[in-house]
Amino acid sequence: MASVRAAERYLAVDLGAESGRVLVGTYDGDHLAVEEVHRFANRPVRLPSGLHWDILALLAEVRTGIAAAERRGALTSLAVDAWGVDFGLLDARGALLGNPAHYRDARTDGMLEAAFALVPREEIFEQTGIQFLPINSLYQLLALVRANDSALRVASRLLTIPDLLHYWLSGETACEFTNATTTQCFNPRTRTWAGGLLQRLGIPEHLFPDVLPPGTTLGPLRDETGGTRPTRVVLPGSHDTASAVAGTPLRDMHAAYISSGTWFLVGVEVPEPAITPRTLALNLTNEGGVGGTFRLLRNVMGLWLVQGIRRDLERRGVSTSYEELTQAAVATPPLRSVIDPDAPAFLRADDMAQTIRDFCVANGQPAPDAPGALVRVALEALALRTRWVIEHLEEVTGRAIRTIHIVGGGVRNRLLCQMTADATGRSVLAGPIEATALGNLIVQLMAAGTIASLAEGRELVARSFPLEEFLPVAEPRWQDAYGRFRALLGEAPPPDANLTADRIAINTGGTLWQRFVTKADAIGASVEPAATETAAANVILRPRLPPVCTGTLAERFPTVAERCAGRVGASEPTAPDVVAAVPLAVAETGSVVLAETVPEDYSNQGYRFCF
Repeated sequence: MASVRAAERYLAVDLGAESGRVLVGTYDGDHLAVEEVHRFANRPVRLPSGLHWDILALLAEVRTGIAAAERRGALTSLAVDAWGVDFGLLDARGALLGNPAHYRDARTDGMLEAAFALVPREEIFEQTGIQFLPINSLYQLLALVRANDSALRVASRLLTIPDLLHYWLSGETACEFTNATTTQCFNPRTRTWAGGLLQRLGIPEHLFPDVLPPGTTLGPLRDETGGTRPTRVVLPGSHDTASAVAGTPLRDMHAAYISSGTWFLVGVEVPEPAITPRTLALNLTNEGGVGGTFRLLRNVMGLWLVQGIRRDLERRGVSTSYEELTQAAVATPPLRSVIDPDAPAFLRADDMAQTIRDFCVANGQPAPDAPGALVRVALEALALRTRWVIEHLEEVTGRAIRTIHIVGGGVRNRLLCQMTADATGRSVLAGPIEATALGNLIVQLMAAGTIASLAEGRELVARSFPLEEFLPVAEPRWQDAYGRFRALLGEAPPPDANLTADRIAINTGGTLWQRFVTKADAIGASVEPAATETAAANVILRPRLPPVCTGTLAERFPTVAERCAGRVGASEPTAPDVVAAVPLAVAETGSVVLAETVPEDYSNQGYRFCF
């Protein structure tokens, strides 16, 4: 029976770099349902002064979404999450001093070097724990200082994008904790603004407002005239990745996440920031999370690459969807050329297709030409960079990462999900797509007292939204491609043996291993790990009673194919043929490949399954 509170409705505003959505969440006492009530484009505006966000248009769209939701019933509360690093400046009267600049604007060119000339790189990291990116708020502010910008001279307050919208909706100025940490102006150890660092860079300290935690109620919703309504304005994890991670049903400490959209945020959840020489060397970042947690992660360029390819096509009059581009990528030969998605050339690429081609040629690789080939190169690069990040997160945390959760827009791209599993040798759980809005809603439910904790909110998400699992398929070409990827970074190829041993150790302790044990037992067989030089993880399946060695594979040991694979492959070779090239479609456990010659007497050797 649903509680009285179950009838309450909550509104999440989720702003991304490409689009915004307004969604209503309804809790029935056991499940959380989400309905999108308004969607709109987020179109930057280029002016003589540079690239800007059209923040007033975004405010108008948010109010349109609120009105649409209110027409369907009362709202208990609302909250806004958005991208980080960008901000607006207010004067002493609270008026906005110009449209906020876009993080891809060229004004931050050279600002990293300018900052390091004043404060050593190591000291900035020690003070903030944040990954060095030219887009960070710290370098945007330094650019204003060096330009003697008039708005900075008269500004009274700085508000990040979600904080600015919360101000217009509630009348209260504050900076929410998770977004404060992403500015590189905040000290995560002291939980205060990094005043000494700001002083040395000439950035006025008085600009920075009080920092409040997720779940804080700012006050009642105000309309355009300043009148109030019963709906409360609540601070979520206002950085969209903080909300996305809060809405990810992480299973345990051995799970990592990818918040996938224009950017990929690849990381793990930790109780305290990890600010060490090694995390500095790896350019990892420590961002605040919901419930007192931190997000140890790395920003990866993300689907910006694919978005750029699509924009290039549209400029040439070719209209195509992301689904069509992905299908074209599926039909393209794999792993021909390897790029680093985080190369500086891709950050502000006006012609993404040509930038990818130029990168390939400069590194002695074939230049992809067709749209499908370009998209495939981009998606493969994201999978390879993900593996690099995951391996280094394991290194600095001492954790074995067994599962990768992909949430956000990338969930729709099943090719990308499978590539990520194959490239990393780990199982991938895809979903929910709306993790960011769900994390936003979870914090509102916590603020209302409907649920007690972040853990309870994640259990609610797991009950309410199905996930799709992608299991890794052993493919030697991924290992070769990863070696080429590391070469682009100036690193040595990975040792095959160590990778294999790591993956076997992971899978023999996880659910994937247990599935094979259960299935093997059902057909009278045993399972054991089997290391190879190329497979990410594999097992040997041994019959307990030697079968008669006659006929085809299916005739000799039919239940292996039928029960482990779901159905028998199209062509089963006879002994002693090599069966490595015979993929058996698998209903429950992923693709299985028989990866060894079947000898005449195989009662001791059994069959090797790579997965």
